[in-house]
Amino acid sequence: MKKIFLYIVGTAAALNVSAQETILPAPAQKEVIALTNATIHVGNGQVIENGTVVFKDGKITAVGANASTAGARVIDCKGKQIYPGLILSSTQVGLVEVPTVRATLDGSEIGEFNASIRSLVSYNTDSKVINTLRPNGILLANIVPDGGIISGSSSVVQFDAWNWEDAAYKADNAIQFRMPSLLARRGGRGGFGNFGGQQNVDPVKRGMEQIESVKTFFREAKAYLAESKHENTNLKFEAVKGLFEKKQKLFIHCNIVKEMLLAVDFAREFGFDVVLVGAVDSWQIADILKQNNIAVILNQLHNLPTMVDDDIDQPFKTPAMLQKAGVLFALNDDDENTRSRNLAFNAGTAATYGLTKEEALSAVTLNAASILGVADKTGSIEPGKDANIIVSEGDILDMRTNIIDHAFIQGRQLDLRSKQTQLADKFETKYGIK
Repeated sequence: MKKIFLYIVGTAAALNVSAQETILPAPAQKEVIALTNATIHVGNGQVIENGTVVFKDGKITAVGANASTAGARVIDCKGKQIYPGLILSSTQVGLVEVPTVRATLDGSEIGEFNASIRSLVSYNTDSKVINTLRPNGILLANIVPDGGIISGSSSVVQFDAWNWEDAAYKADNAIQFRMPSLLARRGGRGGFGNFGGQQNVDPVKRGMEQIESVKTFFREAKAYLAESKHENTNLKFEAVKGLFEKKQKLFIHCNIVKEMLLAVDFAREFGFDVVLVGAVDSWQIADILKQNNIAVILNQLHNLPTMVDDDIDQPFKTPAMLQKAGVLFALNDDDENTRSRNLAFNAGTAATYGLTKEEALSAVTLNAASILGVADKTGSIEPGKDANIIVSEGDILDMRTNIIDHAFIQGRQLDLRSKQTQLADKFETKYGIK
């Protein structure tokens, strides 16, 4: 009986897999393409009415109202909007497929100090989640590992590839440090909760001890890297060499003020380029972040504030407050339910709470590219940059008009079908809607 049950389960799983859409990576751009007669949102705040974008061999060659289309395949985008491809600044897409199915989880490593772990080599280009992101205009992402205090290195990938080598857009761009929580949460009958099997442990004291151990790690790494020769190679120290050489950034995941001030201390002591991820209360110390040139990735706007006495809409207002203070920031979407599809709509919310629409767009394009270290290649529609472009029927920040007609990654035109579009086609046909 058990064998029969397993056979049925296995067969059902196989049928389910075969029912999924199969979208092949697009071939390299072979002809010059010109998108004409559209409103072009450059990504740097500039808007070009009735403009044209021309790209060749994956690179943008001309942008403007009078750009020549000679010899190009012309796609008439009259009445439509052209945007840079959107960028997820921090995500586990391609590492986590189904959060409740352990066999599909490859985002975490055991141990506390995992600096040598590389998310890129575990990135799954066949993830079905990717095909639900591209039709919403998301073309690139920073793939971030989890687990431990120092989780390893993240990498920027583009969403049209055969394997992780093809997907790599910028490898090992940042080291991820997940700061222990310094919130003094209590559990039980007013006593401290059970942390790691220890009763009545002060979570703040424990967190500070862990943070000090991270500082010790970086001090030892600095001393190791200062040596001209090593008797033995330390892979963990070698993995953070880019931090000291300013070739990598340190992404510190934290939320409350005391945690962020400790992050500032890291930047000062070690001279690292620091980016705060989460940073829910960053609006309270925006001036300090600006003074120390620390960027911010706001993980989720559609959320409640951290503190009970904060305004209920504080997460919506934070982007405008950071913008006013001159802090470089990006918007993200780490919602486990929508799997990052609402990135543009997070930006749309910010645009109704103080940001202009172009500022909100920059927060998911050029700002994100700058923070991730790829602004020289993407994030805006400018000559010389990769042709990572989307064409929408309307305002991409509005869920009613965010309808993507065309998308290009490095000039390759994408197939925007997904399991969802296949289901829509199936039932529209069945009920005669089409």
